[in-house]
Amino acid sequence: MKRDDFLPVLLGSDINVYGMARSFHEEYRLCSVAIGKGILGVCQNSKIVHVEVVEPNIEDDEVFVKTLIAFAEKHNSKPLLLVPCGDNYIKLLVRNQDKLRALYRFECIDEALLMRLSIKESFYEVCEAHGFSFPKTAACTAENYREVKLDFDFPVIIKPSNSVAYWNASFPHKKKVFIAESKAELDSILEAIYSSSYQDHLILQEYIPGDDSNMRVMNCFCGKDKKVKLIALGNALLEEHSPEGIGSYAAIINGYDEELSEMMKSFLEGIGYVGFANFDMKYDNRDGTYKLFEMNLRQGRSSFFVTAAGYNLAKWLVEDVLDDADASLTIAHERVLWSIIPKRIIFKYVRDEKLKAEARELIKTGKYVQSYYYSGDRNLKRWVAYVRNQLNYFDKYKKYFGNKSLKG
Repeated sequence: MKRDDFLPVLLGSDINVYGMARSFHEEYRLCSVAIGKGILGVCQNSKIVHVEVVEPNIEDDEVFVKTLIAFAEKHNSKPLLLVPCGDNYIKLLVRNQDKLRALYRFECIDEALLMRLSIKESFYEVCEAHGFSFPKTAACTAENYREVKLDFDFPVIIKPSNSVAYWNASFPHKKKVFIAESKAELDSILEAIYSSSYQDHLILQEYIPGDDSNMRVMNCFCGKDKKVKLIALGNALLEEHSPEGIGSYAAIINGYDEELSEMMKSFLEGIGYVGFANFDMKYDNRDGTYKLFEMNLRQGRSSFFVTAAGYNLAKWLVEDVLDDADASLTIAHERVLWSIIPKRIIFKYVRDEKLKAEARELIKTGKYVQSYYYSGDRNLKRWVAYVRNQLNYFDKYKKYFGNKSLKG
C-alpha cells in the first residue's frame, strides 16, 4: 500500500537502519531519511534511505535535541515518524522525549523503566520476578575486579553492563564479548578492559553449553496501550565471529514457541512496556529451558528476519503510532531463512545437519532473504559494495571463528 503522508526518520546508519528502511519501502514504497553519528556502508548509495544528517557529537543530549529540532523545522510538511535503531539513540530519545514530542511522532518508555531494563544487573532482577531463567551471574567493578569470586565454573562469559560506554572504549584485542577458559585468562581480560576508558560494571556469566544454533532471538512490538501486538521468535544458525560482531546474528530461521511467547507477553505487559523489544537467549539442553541473556530496548540488528517472514515491522509501528489501530496479538509462525552472510558460509560452519537441511529446503522453495541485497535498491555502487561485504565474511570466519579470547 503506497503512502506519502509521513516521513520515516531513522536514528543510526547500520544494518538495523537499513532493515527498517527496507521495511518501510516494501510496505509503503516510502524512502526514509536517517540521522546519525556517522554513515556506514550499508546505507551508502541507497535509493530507499538517505543519511541526511551526520553529527559526530550526537550522543551529547544538547546536540541531539538541537539536531533533531533543526531537522524537524526543515521538514515540517508532513508527520515525522521517529525510529531509534541503536542503544545510544533509544537512551537519548527517552531522556529527551518531552522536548521532541511536539515535532515528531513516536512512543517510548520513561527513563525509570529504561534504567531498570538497560543495566543488566537490574534487568536480571526483573526477569527473576517474572519467572525467566538466566545464566548464573556475577558482576565486578573497576574497584573490585581483582578480588572477584565466582560461584560457577569456567568457561566464563565477560560482557559490559553499559554497552554504550563500552562501544566508545578502546584497548588491544577488544571484542564485543569475551569467553575466559581459566582464572588466569579471566584476570587478563578484566585487566585489559579496565585499563581502557571503560570503568562501568562488567557482567560475568556461566557459559551455557551449545554452539550458535542454540541461540534464540525474540522480537516484540508493544503498542502505546501497553499491549503486546507482535511476537516473533528466531532460531540462530550462525552468529558473527569478528571482534566487533560477536553475539550478533548472521543467519536465522524463524521459530515458534507458544509457551515462551505467552511468558514474554506477560512480562512485557506486566512492566508496562511500549515500542520494540529484542531479547537474546540460549536454549539449555541440560534442563530444557531458555536462559535469557539481555533485552535490547529497540528492534535488533537482525530484526529484518521478522519482515522477511511476512510480518512487516514498519506496518506494526505505523498502524499503532500514526493510525491508532487497535490490533490484537500476532505470534509469528511463517518460516524463512534470513541472512547477512553468503550461503556457503552457512553450510560450512553450521554443525546441525537438521538445520542445514531445513535451510536448503527454504532456499529451494524461494524462502530465503539476504538483508543487504534488495531488488528495490540496486545500482552499480551498491552491487560492488555488497560483493566486497560478502567476500570479507570468508576472511572473517576463517580468521575469527570460535575465537572469543584476548588475542587477535
